[in-house]
Amino acid sequence: MSNVGDPRNIFSIYFPLWFQLNQTVGIKMIWVAVIGDWFNLIFKWILFGHQPYWWVQETQIYPNHSSPCLEQFPTTCETGPGSPSGHAMGSSCVWYIMVTAALNHTISQMDKSSITLHRLTWSFLWSLFWLIQISVCISRVFIATHFPHQVILGVIGGVLVAEVSECTPGIQTASLSAYLKTNLFLFLLALGFYLLLRLLDIDLLWSVPIAKNWCANPDWIHIDTTPFAGLVRNLGVLFGLGFAMHSEMFLRSCRGENGYRLSFRLLCALASLTTLQLYHFIKIPTDTEYLFYLLSFCKSASIPLTVVALIPYCIHMLMKPMQNSLIRIVWRVSACGPRVTLTHPHIGPTGQRETGGCQLEVTNGSHKTQSIHIYV
Repeated sequence: MSNVGDPRNIFSIYFPLWFQLNQTVGIKMIWVAVIGDWFNLIFKWILFGHQPYWWVQETQIYPNHSSPCLEQFPTTCETGPGSPSGHAMGSSCVWYIMVTAALNHTISQMDKSSITLHRLTWSFLWSLFWLIQISVCISRVFIATHFPHQVILGVIGGVLVAEVSECTPGIQTASLSAYLKTNLFLFLLALGFYLLLRLLDIDLLWSVPIAKNWCANPDWIHIDTTPFAGLVRNLGVLFGLGFAMHSEMFLRSCRGENGYRLSFRLLCALASLTTLQLYHFIKIPTDTEYLFYLLSFCKSASIPLTVVALIPYCIHMLMKPMQNSLIRIVWRVSACGPRVTLTHPHIGPTGQRETGGCQLEVTNGSHKTQSIHIYV
């Protein structure tokens, strides 16, 4: 259950699925995840929260080396501070968005008389929400990564960020300039806060050497769990989303005629989920820290570019020849007596032929219409 709240799964599973089902929800999900994780980073730097697996070794509460032995797992040894929990915060804010979106959709489809059905749906979805959050919190405590109060703070923080996003509809129509300015603002503010505390002789990376010292297996220490790795990943995703939403490929595919077809959206969702699973096989070298951050930014930016622009455009181009060759004939009786009009809305002009008393109207993809008289 710990993986349910993993911020990386938000971008590789939840986002590609929801963006194709409802673009408004998908866009909101990215903004909420990025802003929420940014606040999580700032609060971790402020609160200096310890993680259980190293705290039991560092504390002076247990005399004569009688500290309890906590079992560690491959996902235990995170290197950042523990409070608030990033997994709990990410899970709560994203699932809050999904549940409210599902409720809004079901309400719009119900009659006013369906009060009982609405109450049952409301109870089921919010029960599912809290069941998932409790499961994520328990799993984070079980693997000795967080204390109970840290996961509770994470859930509360995530819900607050998601609730505030409901009051900011401007993110749906944000320009490319707004995306870039937000990216730059978040990066400079985090970097400025870090440098300011360094001037005050406060090391915000104090948890990294402690984690390396007390982790049971050095192979379980990963650079992508450091505070700056999460910041770079989130900024990359937001950067990529801004360029994808304002790209010609997105406008031609998702905002074109195909964007309203369920078959097109389902194909895009399936192709996106499949492609992003292949991203896990792309290993970024960790020998040089700055190179790792740069490549991590590029890899993260490619995720929304792939989901929003590249895959929909490729599917749009593949479906285009099929649409041009599709023939649909709609019979209707015209007002001119015995004459019958046959309408072809999707095939190109093929010339004119006369047969008795019928007219064939032929329309191509550019909506130009020609008439063919048919004598029978």
